[in-house]
Amino acid sequence: MQRSDFRFFHRLRVRWAEVDMQKIVFNAHYLMYFDTAIADYWRALALPYEEAMHALGGDLYVRKATIDFRASARMDDMLDVGMRCARIGTSSMVFEGGLFRQDQFLVGCELVYVFADPATQTSKPVPQVLREVLEGYEAGEPMRSVETGDWATLGEGAGALRRAVFIEEQNIPESLEWDAHDAVVLHAVARNRLGQVIATGRLLHAEDGMSHIGRMAVHRNLRSGGHGAAVVRVLEDAAKARGDREVALNAQRSAERFYARLGYAAHGEGFEEAGIPHIEMRRTLKP
Repeated sequence: MQRSDFRFFHRLRVRWAEVDMQKIVFNAHYLMYFDTAIADYWRALALPYEEAMHALGGDLYVRKATIDFRASARMDDMLDVGMRCARIGTSSMVFEGGLFRQDQFLVGCELVYVFADPATQTSKPVPQVLREVLEGYEAGEPMRSVETGDWATLGEGAGALRRAVFIEEQNIPESLEWDAHDAVVLHAVARNRLGQVIATGRLLHAEDGMSHIGRMAVHRNLRSGGHGAAVVRVLEDAAKARGDREVALNAQRSAERFYARLGYAAHGEGFEEAGIPHIEMRRTLKP
């Protein structure tokens, strides 16, 4: 195997607890490395695994796992675990993995999964939409789309995600989450290829040439996947199209570095909103 055989990689560092008395990675941990990588592979597909499988009416069960040892990894090595969907049968999927230290191939694997009914664990045909997602990813196709619209069009999906993130995860009172702006502002949602909403945000009306982005939320299992950034950029484009010169947002302090990477700068003093530390951030829109 070569690195060029893979589109997807999961990076990890070998920990002290994973080496044996020979000071090399204990053989059983390699399977754990590949299992960790395949969980991250599903995130690369923009699929929150549990919810996606529920929507597809099945789940995946390991049928066979094969490890091919070529060379050993050692304590503190930085490793890249490549993963790809190699074949899809009627009810089975074959994933191939490769473990690399820089360009050196160390360990390979083959994982055979069967798509099955969770209640009976009897096999079922792989759903066509899942087949298309897997084949599309390996072909380099995008795994999400972003659309804008009003609350009547997008509110059901956007509202469900906001409830999960702000009310259930962050314990923000419902009375503070919903307001009159929702009915009149522009909303954006990012969807995966199953149609599930995985990120959302909204663009308030401009004041003195400044728009305000708010209610940014990303599915908790899919953060750091670029989905929030995609929503921000679409809302910025909408602001620019209507002639706004600047965009502001109230960033939670925990997300400040995320917005800084998108070109936003802190403005003024920090403050609390709904009991959570925030900072206003702004970005000038280029013509």
